[in-house]
This record gives sequence, structure tokens and C-alpha cells, in this order.
Amino acid sequence: MVRDQEAIKRDIEKHRDALASNIDQLSTRVNPRRLADDAKTTAKSTFEEPKVKYPVIAVVVLIVLLLLRKLLR
Repeated sequence: MVRDQEAIKRDIEKHRDALASNIDQLSTRVNPRRLADDAKTTAKSTFEEPKVKYPVIAVVVLIVLLLLRKLLR
């Protein structure tokens, strides 16, 4: 089946527009600032969970106490 030139041109334009849209979406997804903001938000929300927050605080306090002990000897 032979397609006319106008149909081919319309297909090319349709695919070109779809490709441009996909590239725009990808550039938005992999934007370094957006990725950093997402990672920051995820880290903050993870730290706010009590099962993570309190053990981290305990480890920090332990490290500080060990450093103070070593410095005061």
C-alpha cells in the first residue's frame, strides 16, 4: 500500500512532536536541582521517622561522649 507524501509528512511531524515532548519530560526528570531537592526531601522525611531519628541521635551522643573522653584524658 503506497502512502501519499502528505500522510508521510504528517507522520513525521507527529513523531517529531512526540519525540520533542519525551525529551522535555526527560530533561525535567533528570534536572540536577530537582534530583537534589527530591533527595533532600526524602532524607528529611526519613530522619523524621522515630525508628530512624532516635537511634541516629543516640549514635551521635555516643560519638560525642567518646570524643570528649578521649580529649579529656
